[in-house]
Amino acid sequence: MRPIEKWKETVRDRVYDLAFKPDGSQIIMAAGQRVLVCDAKDGTIIQPLKGHSDTVYCVAYARDGKRFASGSADKSIIIWTSKLEGILRYTHNDAIQCVAYNPITHQLASCSSGDFGLWSPEQKSVNKNKVSSRITCCGWTNDGQYLALGMMNGVVSIRNKNGEEKVKIERPGGSLSPIWSIAWNPSRDEHDTLAVADWGQKLSFYQLSGKQVLKERTLNYDPCCISYFSKGEYIVMGGSDKQVSLYTKDGVRLGTIGDHKAWVWTCRVKPDSNYVVCGCQDGTIYCYQLNFTTVHGLYKDLYAYRDNMTNVIVQDLITEQNLRIKCHELVKKIAIYRNRLAIQLPEKINICTDDLSTMEYRITDKICKKFECNLLVVCSQHVILCQEKRLQCLSFAGVKEKEWVMESMIRYIKVIGGPPCKEGLLVGLKNGAILKIFIDNPFPITLLKLSLSVRCLDMSASRKKLAVVDERNTLLVYDIKSKELLFQEPNANSVAWNTQCEDMLCFSGNGYLNIKASNFPVHQQKMQGFMVGYNGSRIFCLHVYSMSAVEVPQSAPMYQYLEKKMFKEAYQIACLGVTDSDWRDLATEALEGLDFETAKKAFIRIRDLRYLELISNIEERKKRGENDNELFLADVYAFQGKFREAAKLYKRAGHESKALSMYTDLRMFEYAKEFVGATDPQSSKLLITKQADWAKCSKEPRAAAEMYLSAGEHAKAIDIIGEHGWADMLIDIARKLDKAEREPLAKCAMHFKRLRHHGYASETYSKMGDLKALVQLHVETRHWEEAFSLVEKHPQFKYDVFVPYAQWLAENDRFEEAQKAFHKAGRQNEAVKVLEQLTHNAVVENRFNDAGYYYWMLSMQCLDIARESKEQKKEMLEKFESFQHLAELYYVYSSIQRYTDEPFSSHMPETIFSLCRFLLNNLTKGVLPGISKESCKLGAYKLARYSYEKLQELHIPSRLLESVELGSLTIHSKPFHDSEDFIEDMMCYRCSTNNPLLNSQGSMCINCRQPFIYSASSYEVLPLVQFYLGEGISDEEALSLIDLEVPHTEDCKARGPDVGSDLEALRIDDGLDHTDDDPFSAKMSFEQGGSTFVPVKVSRSVLRSMSRRDVLIKRWPKPLNWEYFRSLLPDVSITMCPSCFKMFHSEDYEILLLQHNCCPYCRRPIDEPN
Repeated sequence: MRPIEKWKETVRDRVYDLAFKPDGSQIIMAAGQRVLVCDAKDGTIIQPLKGHSDTVYCVAYARDGKRFASGSADKSIIIWTSKLEGILRYTHNDAIQCVAYNPITHQLASCSSGDFGLWSPEQKSVNKNKVSSRITCCGWTNDGQYLALGMMNGVVSIRNKNGEEKVKIERPGGSLSPIWSIAWNPSRDEHDTLAVADWGQKLSFYQLSGKQVLKERTLNYDPCCISYFSKGEYIVMGGSDKQVSLYTKDGVRLGTIGDHKAWVWTCRVKPDSNYVVCGCQDGTIYCYQLNFTTVHGLYKDLYAYRDNMTNVIVQDLITEQNLRIKCHELVKKIAIYRNRLAIQLPEKINICTDDLSTMEYRITDKICKKFECNLLVVCSQHVILCQEKRLQCLSFAGVKEKEWVMESMIRYIKVIGGPPCKEGLLVGLKNGAILKIFIDNPFPITLLKLSLSVRCLDMSASRKKLAVVDERNTLLVYDIKSKELLFQEPNANSVAWNTQCEDMLCFSGNGYLNIKASNFPVHQQKMQGFMVGYNGSRIFCLHVYSMSAVEVPQSAPMYQYLEKKMFKEAYQIACLGVTDSDWRDLATEALEGLDFETAKKAFIRIRDLRYLELISNIEERKKRGENDNELFLADVYAFQGKFREAAKLYKRAGHESKALSMYTDLRMFEYAKEFVGATDPQSSKLLITKQADWAKCSKEPRAAAEMYLSAGEHAKAIDIIGEHGWADMLIDIARKLDKAEREPLAKCAMHFKRLRHHGYASETYSKMGDLKALVQLHVETRHWEEAFSLVEKHPQFKYDVFVPYAQWLAENDRFEEAQKAFHKAGRQNEAVKVLEQLTHNAVVENRFNDAGYYYWMLSMQCLDIARESKEQKKEMLEKFESFQHLAELYYVYSSIQRYTDEPFSSHMPETIFSLCRFLLNNLTKGVLPGISKESCKLGAYKLARYSYEKLQELHIPSRLLESVELGSLTIHSKPFHDSEDFIEDMMCYRCSTNNPLLNSQGSMCINCRQPFIYSASSYEVLPLVQFYLGEGISDEEALSLIDLEVPHTEDCKARGPDVGSDLEALRIDDGLDHTDDDPFSAKMSFEQGGSTFVPVKVSRSVLRSMSRRDVLIKRWPKPLNWEYFRSLLPDVSITMCPSCFKMFHSEDYEILLLQHNCCPYCRRPIDEPN
């Protein structure tokens, strides 16, 4: 608070009372025997009013401003008009002490020493009421319902409008504390609070009910007058201390308004203003203007300010959340920084902290000292006091840590941030110097030196620029590093940089808010007050005593950047806050300026999917290498509806077709014709095509097709004709087209395929010469014969035909044919998969003969793969051996399974026995039911007993259980040895050793380890011994060495029927001499023996001694080697299948061929060439 004396007047008489006209233009004063009417502006006496014969004690103005009244020691009341004319007088029995107008009814209360009267214009008489003590003061409540009377005996009497007493308040001092002045608080929020000042030097407060409220205050002087401000926030009092003092509405003294030489008998506040007028005992009248300086602090969005002189309100300017801190003392200074709030009171400084940033400040530190300072700043751990030229840095404990003395008065100080205990201060001096001070550094840093005093300062967010307002209200902006003046602007009283944008600042002055971006001209708009902060799009403005965050669209600076085609900078400004239309303008300008990144972000803001799709399309084209900006701009213009501009750009870029497409798509055919003109036949043709498109869309397909044909657009015409299934029309077009026009012909063929006109499609593909498509056509339509005939002529399509054919066969359950087709197509893996599936199914379905056949086929398939693929050779050869072995096992087991499951068997018991014995010798686990049964029949009792014992260890099917148990009992009655005939059957033809029926070593001799060779029909051991070629002897040389011609002798045995020219049949002449000195026999006997198998290897001389009739050769395909066998019994006729290389007794093989018309093992037809 800073009082300024506006005027002073002196009259010759004591001034007892004064009153303002409700509009504040005039003052009426009780001075001596006169009523003085003065001008409120300068105190000039307008007119003295004479009507009283004695001293005038009191005056009062009616609320409507039409009348005022004066009361005198001459016991009379005079009613005056606003024109200063007396219209009524009435009297009391004693001197008049006080008068008061009812604020609502304009009823006048006049009080004397012994009574009080109530007068109103409607009444002819005055109602008077007696009182027990002298009345010194009176006042009406705000609603005009009650009148309070203050008396000499220390009593306050509250009466209604009729004068009846409702409440009586007795002060503790009684007559020693006479009530000298009372006043009702005019604020409606205070609920009729009555302030009572007595000469017991107390100020107390009461409610209308008579209850005392608030705290009673000691005055230390005799009060003569009390008056409220118009809104009830302050009280003005004067009295024996010769001062006019200001108090809060709670009675806290705030300061002195004016000191005088005599008692102050009266003081009043001008309505709705901060002017105070007082009258003194010596006849002087003073008028003061009270300037309530704004005590406040701002940090980012937090604003702290003083309210009612004793409270501090912290306000979040964004959320508008408020916090009131009651200090109960005069708040002299406020500073806020981060979570710290410093409040300077008359005798101390309170440090408040908001630890959780939840607007809940609590006092954490107190500096209990009295300080006189001009400015106050708080940091994270320090308080900075500014005392003219001196800056003092105090800790929160009150310890002075540093002091800086400047060369001139400090005019401005601001904390610019920094780490705790190292914050920086920006200081402006009266002599124009601008300093930067760090709390932990005793030496100030001079940034600039101006010629004029500094009024306001701010530094940009990056600390690169400094904005200064000097005492001539000129804004100066400097580059801190180079000290260069960047620009200056007049009419500025405050300045602030935008905390979110480096190149934007705003300043206020002369009722305008000015926003400046970069070096562009200033944008102005009207604003009351002055700005103190700038954050994003919010400008913090202080108007009188209230701070507000004003949302200011940043449109103007954005458009300034747009004019300079600075789209990225414009986007940054727009992000601070602009309207949707501004965003659209930015996006459009950036798009036309080909700044697609900025345009994309702007269109995302307004969610314009059409333009985002356009930008995405352009970006994709740029990635593909397009870089014609004129073409991109033409697309943009087309999107914006600027079709003529777009067409011009398309033409300039060499894309006339795009312009034509644009016009025709928009059905703007007239513009299209105008654009094309008559000089460009190609474009005219294109226009006809577009018209055909239009006809097509208009659901006139035949006309559209004819137009397309006339325009030479055969493909489109064919599409329309094909869609509608006009096959005759389509074949006419296909026959007229040249075979070089492959694309339309292909479309014709495709439509024929769709319409299932196989003949037309075949004709079309033949005309094109597209053999692959023709093959595919035959395959898709299942015309296999035509496809096969085409493959015969063109073997390169074998894969394209046989693979689908195999798949079709497989789908129709013709799996064996499918496997062969896959094989023909070279799809070995598919062929193997089919065989594996067939094999699995055969085993699951107990078709063991088929399983053996499929395993044999699988082995041969693996052999083919091994021959073709070096990488898979080893793996495939292993599989070949495994599948060969499995094939033979399943082939043998199929006969045993039929024997056990079927009621009749075509095999002799000896054959069944041999089959079972072969399986037992080649399987490591399990015993077959047939071997125990047949062993008993044939006299192999030892083998039978062993078999029954093994069967007892296995899970036997229920249908065989009884037979097995019976046989197991019966065998114990038989001898424990096998028949000699069977033992002789297992003789090794190499070493002549008789082998047991059951050999744990497998199908080989227990002595020489020579593998047995079995007949594939009866599975008896054949008299064959395998031999191997000596080193360096090739298969071709071995064949040439062996005599291939069989001697023709008359006594040769009958050879039997010829079963095939490809079969290898061995016939031995009984009359042939076998000398004991046979080289082969010598080789066998000489090299045999030992625990490991020693193969028979023959030299060239041995091969020469052999005859072709004694040798059988398994001529395996590569990568397998040939296998050679020598017969040791000339009278045994043996035949070998040339396909599967299985050995048979010749008679058995001939019978089986006649039965099955094929090899029983590999199912090779008898008439199939080898």
